[in-house]
Amino acid sequence: MEPIGSRSARPAAGPAGRSIPYPSVTVDRRGRVLSCNDRAGALLERVRAGALLSDVAPSWLADAHAEALRAVGGDGPTPVEAARGPIGEATVDAFPSRTADGSVAWWLVDDSDLRGVRDELAGERDRSRVLQEISGELLASLNVDRCMEVTARMAAQHLADAAVIVGVRAGRLYPVTRCVTGGPVEQEKIAVDPDSMPGLPEALAGFPPVPSRWIDPAQVPDWAVPRQFTEGGAEIGSVVVVPLPGHGVPAGAIVLLRQSEEAAFTEAEEAFARLFAARAGVALSAARIYAEQSHITDVLMRELLPPVLEGVHGIDFSGRYRAATATERVGGDFYDVHPAESADAETFAVLGDVCGKGLEAAVLTGKIRNTIEALLPFAADHLKLLTLLNNALLSSHHTRFATLALASVRRDGNRLRLRVSSAGHPTPLILRADGRVEEADTKGVLIGALPTDLLKITTASVDLAPGETCLLYSDGITEARGGPLGDVLFGEERLHHTLAECAGMPAEAVTERVQMVATQWADGVPHDDMALLSITAPRRNHLAAVDGHTRGRFTP
Repeated sequence: MEPIGSRSARPAAGPAGRSIPYPSVTVDRRGRVLSCNDRAGALLERVRAGALLSDVAPSWLADAHAEALRAVGGDGPTPVEAARGPIGEATVDAFPSRTADGSVAWWLVDDSDLRGVRDELAGERDRSRVLQEISGELLASLNVDRCMEVTARMAAQHLADAAVIVGVRAGRLYPVTRCVTGGPVEQEKIAVDPDSMPGLPEALAGFPPVPSRWIDPAQVPDWAVPRQFTEGGAEIGSVVVVPLPGHGVPAGAIVLLRQSEEAAFTEAEEAFARLFAARAGVALSAARIYAEQSHITDVLMRELLPPVLEGVHGIDFSGRYRAATATERVGGDFYDVHPAESADAETFAVLGDVCGKGLEAAVLTGKIRNTIEALLPFAADHLKLLTLLNNALLSSHHTRFATLALASVRRDGNRLRLRVSSAGHPTPLILRADGRVEEADTKGVLIGALPTDLLKITTASVDLAPGETCLLYSDGITEARGGPLGDVLFGEERLHHTLAECAGMPAEAVTERVQMVATQWADGVPHDDMALLSITAPRRNHLAAVDGHTRGRFTP
């Protein structure tokens, strides 16, 4: 047989149409049925050989046969599209094919299977769209509470009448997030017994979900039911408890609730709930890992960041730090002040610069600061302390070195007595009350690079009158580049001039002014870490106590 018109792909007919897996009816030019197979008899109950097609078939099929004969009768074959129409409750596609004697064989294809495939495809597209929407919303935030909120809201919108998310326990409390379809999201941390909710212990442990038909809705505890869910006398009809898989460990569980008038969850719906939970679990796990890492980073960062300085035993201290880049909070520069046990003893201050910048330099910075703190019993002897520190750095796996400026300070009446040492560091500057800037007479080699027997340090003694300052600084200040072309060093001369303008200022004002001028000079140009530590003899005494509070009294 040859198809009428175009030879488009169609099912091939065998003898008498018996091999065709579809209903087949062969009709002659006069519209009389020549033959039909058993499938055609089941579809068209009155069809038989010898009957007129118009008597035993719907009118749309008889009209299609007449149209097919007219197309064959013209000059050359004319393409004829397949006809479509209802037969009983089914919608049937009829494909014509010409036989050798001029008759037309009609293949009748019930599209119920096709409709099922189309419906299934449309459903799968909807599920894929929902999963894509879920992934987009969940990945938009690395906040755990936000992820639980989005998971509960979207689960209530697409999977059930209500959703309850049970997160990972923190101490004795479980974070619980509840939401009903179209309602607000409720979040709280409560002490719950997982065994009170059927299927929850297994889900929190990451085991496969318990089928909903095995869970008795009457056993769902009150804490697992949103308040709005039971308003109006509604009851729980069916329940699904699904684990939220995470990165290696479960991220919690999701409880889906439907009201009594709703049908129970089907196997397909439970399978889709597991796909939903897989996406949500990964997002929750990622958010939780980020939160834990962020907490660890904050704890470590607090130890690496320079301390906030205050007055100690009548001595004013001020420190300023600026990392090399705006995205970094720590680097290779640092300063510390270690108060003496009494006002008569020396308070120890240090400012250092580790080779390099960024996190790697900050790690060595933290080690040096901890080592110096452990060596404080030797702080009275700067050379001894630096020798022990040098040995510690040489024996470590680090290949970086450091420069340090040390100061031991005590108050003597209204003046300060300082012993200042520099180990490969820029020389500390002394700002006198009349604006003169002097360099402390100290020098030495850097720490962590040379054998201990080559370590040489010269310590200078400095007296500060009221209002005078000793400034320790890192080379990030003097080596900052700026100017019209961004290639001119800030330099020591410009630093001396800036410091001279700060004569008589308190310690906080001195560091603020110097850092501001150096930062403005390097505006927009990459620079090294900058650190400043000022030690100032205040213009007041802290001796009078009134009503239990210490008050300052200006000296003449």
